Amino acid sequence: MATADRMQTTAGSWALLGCIVPKDAHIVSLLRKAGAVILGKANLDEWAGMRGSIYSLGYSARGGQCRNPYLLNRSANGSSSGSAVSVSANIVPLAFGTETDCSIISPGMVNGVVAIKPTVGLTSRGGVIPISETQDSIGPFGRCVADAARALDVIAGPDPDDKFSTQPERWQPKSYCNFLADRHALKGAKFGLPIKRFWEVAPFPQRAVAEKVLRLITDAGADIISVDMPCAEERLNKDGVWDWERYGDKHPEIAEITVSKVQTYYLMNEYLAKLKNTPIKTLEDIVRFNDENRGSEGGHAGDLPPFPDGQRLFRQCVETKGVKDKTYYDALTHIQSQCRGNGIDAALRHFDALLFCDVKAGGIQIAAQAGYPVLTIPIGLDPDGMPVPLTLQHTAWQEDKLVKWASAIEDLLRTHNEENSTPLSSRRSRIGRVPPSYMNHLRKNIPVDLDYQWPGRHPDQGC
Repeated sequence: MATADRMQTTAGSWALLGCIVPKDAHIVSLLRKAGAVILGKANLDEWAGMRGSIYSLGYSARGGQCRNPYLLNRSANGSSSGSAVSVSANIVPLAFGTETDCSIISPGMVNGVVAIKPTVGLTSRGGVIPISETQDSIGPFGRCVADAARALDVIAGPDPDDKFSTQPERWQPKSYCNFLADRHALKGAKFGLPIKRFWEVAPFPQRAVAEKVLRLITDAGADIISVDMPCAEERLNKDGVWDWERYGDKHPEIAEITVSKVQTYYLMNEYLAKLKNTPIKTLEDIVRFNDENRGSEGGHAGDLPPFPDGQRLFRQCVETKGVKDKTYYDALTHIQSQCRGNGIDAALRHFDALLFCDVKAGGIQIAAQAGYPVLTIPIGLDPDGMPVPLTLQHTAWQEDKLVKWASAIEDLLRTHNEENSTPLSSRRSRIGRVPPSYMNHLRKNIPVDLDYQWPGRHPDQGC
C-alpha cells in the first residue's frame, strides 16, 4: 500500500527500492485522517505471491522470511503474512492487508487473529500494488472482532480512483460496530455448514476443535444445518485443498488463474507507469530485473531456495500481454456465476451465515472468485499448538451480518472459558483466541514447513 513518505512501497522486492509514489493509497489517507499512527510496512509473500507457483510463504527478498509466532518453523501463510503476525505477536493492535485469494483470511487463520476480507469494492484499492480488479480487496486484522470492525469503519468508503468502490449496488452501514453482539444473539440463528469439499474433508486434528465450538453454538440456541454448494465439486479438488491454478493448463476458459494473469499484466503496468525515480515501468522490467539479480531475487528456477520455480507466473502474465480475449471473458463469467449464484448464494438461501473450518482454504477460494466477504476468528489450538479458525461467509455487502455473528460466537467462547474456569495456562483445552508461545524459536528453515499438518498430508499439498 503506497505511502507518500519515507517508507518504501516495494511489494517486498528490491526492484522498486527508491521509487516515489504519486500519493498515499486511499486507505492510508483515511487512516491518517482518523488519527492512526502508521508504524511501518509489514513483510509479505513477494509481489503478493503472484511471481511464482511454488515459493516459501511469507518470504520476500527485502523482508526475508516471515515466521509463525505459534511455531516458528511453520508457515505464517500469505500473502499478507507480516500484517497478521504483527497483530498476533502483540506488536500492534491493528494491521491491514490485501487479498486476491486467501491472502488476508489464511494468514488470519494460521496466526490466530481476527481478519476480515470485505466484498470487492467496499474498500478502495487506489494506490495499492494490484493483481486483480475483480478480486483484490483490502481488509483489517485485529485481536478481536470489535477491533477489526472499528478498523473496517475507517477504511471502508468510495474512492473515485477505484470504480468498483463507486458502483450503484455498493452498500455499507454507518458503523459496523453497531452490529457487535453477545452470545444471546445466537438463539434462533440458523447457520449453514457446507459439507461436500468442505466439512467432509476438514482434517480431523483441526475439525475436532471446531466440533466442540459448533456444539456450544447449538447449545446457545442456534441451528447448524448441513448444506452443499452446487459448484463445489467443479471448483475444488476432491481433497478440498486450495488451488487457484486449477484448470489453468487444460481448461483455461473456466480457470481462475486465467483472469488473474491477464489482469495482473495490465494493472501492474498502469501502476508502475505512475511511479517516479525508478526505471521499472512494466512487468517485463520486473521480470528482467529478477533475472539479472539472481543472487537476491532469484528470477530463474533453482536460483534461491524460497523461489524454486523462479518467477513462473510472472512470465505467464507477460505472455498474455493483458489481452482480454474470449477465453478471458469466458473464464471471468464462469467463475463468478459458479461461485456466486451456483455457490455461496445457493448455499446461503435460508441461513444467517455459512460456517467453515477452512484450514484447507477451499471456502476462501470460492469467496475470492465470487468477490464476497469472509471473516475468520480463532477458536482454539490443534494438537500441534497451531490456531484453529472458524470462518464465516455471506453474500455481497453483508459484512454487518458477519460482524454480528462472529462477535456473538466470540463472546460465547469467552464466556465458556470464564464459566469453566479455564486458565490461560491450559492452552490445549482453552477455546477462542490463545496467544502465541513462540515454539521452535531457534528454527531458521527456508522454505518454512506447512502451516497445518494432518495424517497423510504431503509436503507439496500446500495452500
